[in-house]
Amino acid sequence: MSTELKLSEIRQIAVTVSDVEAALCFYRDVLGLKLLFSAGPNLAFLDASGIRIMLTTPQGSGSVGANSTLYFKVSDIGATHSALVARGAKNEREPQITVKMPDHELWIGFLRDPDGNLVGLLEERR
Repeated sequence: MSTELKLSEIRQIAVTVSDVEAALCFYRDVLGLKLLFSAGPNLAFLDASGIRIMLTTPQGSGSVGANSTLYFKVSDIGATHSALVARGAKNEREPQITVKMPDHELWIGFLRDPDGNLVGLLEERR
């Protein structure tokens, strides 16, 4: 029997923001994620197809706008990127081909949330 520890999948991602209510408006109303629940004024949880996104103010040494990028898989990156910018997301980089794989092309574009955190969009074109 193997005692090797393995991590399998992401279930929750924390995003440090300056104002949870403002960030909630962006992630819920602009990106269209479902609000699961709020826990006081400094915590909100949303659903991204089974992965919880936790919006929180800085805890301990956390800093606003200096987080890992969230990448959302989409089926039409050009249309999705344009629609999200039209709904109030700040464009960081228009979608472009990143790499050609043997069976698909990887396209990536970026947006910014109200605190400057990167939000990536990715499409695997076959």
